[in-house]
Formats: sequence, C-alpha cells, structure tokens
Amino acid sequence: MTDDALGRGQAEQAGPVHYEIRGDLKLIADMIAPGSRVLDVGCGDGALLTHLVKNLDVDGRGIELSQAGVNATVAQGLSVVQGDADTDLADYPTQAFDYVVLSQTLQATRNPKQVVSDLVRIGAKAIVSFPNFGYWQVRWKLLLGGRMPRTGILGEDWYKTQNIHLCTILDFIDLCRDLGIVIERGISVNPQGRATGFSNSGWAANLFGEQAVFLLSSKNS
Repeated sequence: MTDDALGRGQAEQAGPVHYEIRGDLKLIADMIAPGSRVLDVGCGDGALLTHLVKNLDVDGRGIELSQAGVNATVAQGLSVVQGDADTDLADYPTQAFDYVVLSQTLQATRNPKQVVSDLVRIGAKAIVSFPNFGYWQVRWKLLLGGRMPRTGILGEDWYKTQNIHLCTILDFIDLCRDLGIVIERGISVNPQGRATGFSNSGWAANLFGEQAVFLLSSKNS
C-alpha cells in the first residue's frame, strides 16, 4: 500500500474532526440535520459554524456584528458577513435556510419580537438560546441584594453589559404564543451543564434553568 493510500485510509477511519464548543452550542448542533443549510446569526468567532461544517457537512453562513468576530470566522475559511440582526434579517428571502440559529444574542437585540419573527420566516426551523432571567439564583440575588444580579451567564456589571432585553423562559414562551410560533422543543440548562427537556408550561424550567434552548417553527411551515 502506498503512503497516499495509507493516509487516505487513516483519514477515513478517523471520521469527523470534533471541536470543543460551549454546552448550549452542542445542544444546538444536536438539533441540526446533516447536510442542512444553516444561517448562524451573531456567529461570534465561528465556533458553532466550524463544528457544523466539519462534522455535519452543512452549508453554513454567518452574520456577525463585530469586526473581530467576522475576522475570526473568515480566518477559518467560513462564509460570514458583517451585519446587524435588528436591521439586516429583513433582506433575507423567506425559507432560504433549513435552520437559522440565534445563540445568546436575543437579549442584545433592540427589537427581539421582530428578530424572532424573521428567524422563523427565513428558516424552516429556528433555534434560539438565551440566559434565563427567571433562574432562581437571579431572583434570590435581586431580592436579597436589591441590585442587578451577576451569574456565570450574566457576568458583567449592568453598566457594561450589551444585554438590553433580558427575559425569562416564560416570557419567551409568551412571545412565541403571541407570534403564532410553534415550540417544537424546549431545553433548560443548569450551571453544571445538565440539560432537561420541558413542556410548553415551562414553570420548573423557568425556576431551575440558568439558560434555555428552543427549537421553533412557523405554523405555516
């Protein structure tokens, strides 16, 4: 066997290349079918897109507000444009992607209702994750200290944070109901990274989940 043939055989046996990504990004990746068309809104440094392209063979595109994030993503050979979820999603055609992802970005948008509406218009399915302001430690710190709480997910002082529309899991469920959006799956994640599925009521998840991940679709899809 030649060296080239041996190398190809070893590569085939090795299988997909796995990258270490955040826990919520792993949950998101598990919701995406291989070979899908994916738009990652607020893609940051491209960690999720890299994982999806390398391991699930997706056709991945990204939008990122920061120039540093765009540069980091492009450096990995990925397709990304600099843009703002609040203003640029309107330019994307309906049902252009199989999945549209908005990870840990919703709370930083100026018009989250319109952004979520655009997500389920652009994609057959949308996946949204965000920090849960209804988490019991957040409530406890606010009750006892009387100041904006800081947690592992909400780690910045109130005057430094980009978060302008913090919400709870119950708030987000209400928003989806108002928009006529179908919640296909809801997952809450505790500080130790344990993920727990929950029903549309979401009461226990709202109390014990530090963050949440939702799989959404339009009623018309």
